[in-house]
Amino acid sequence: MNISSKHVRNILETEVTNISNHGLWILTNDKELFLSYEQFPWFKDKTINDITKVERFAEGHLYWENLDIDLSLEMIEHPERFPLQAHT
Repeated sequence: MNISSKHVRNILETEVTNISNHGLWILTNDKELFLSYEQFPWFKDKTINDITKVERFAEGHLYWENLDIDLSLEMIEHPERFPLQAHT
């Protein structure tokens, strides 16, 4: 497998499935996860285009290049373990 086909495969494995006034849903590894704006304030008031450009660049990590946001799946699934938050 060359690098470009691996890159395309990773993008297809992760996608934003819904955006609401409360947060966004991501489908990755056949699992749908919710990121509330309260716990992940970096996404609030961002464009749909920027939010939907997410890719899984390493096992267990998601990256939004346009927003320069890198989150592990563990952070998304267990935000209570990571109490520090940036203030917008």
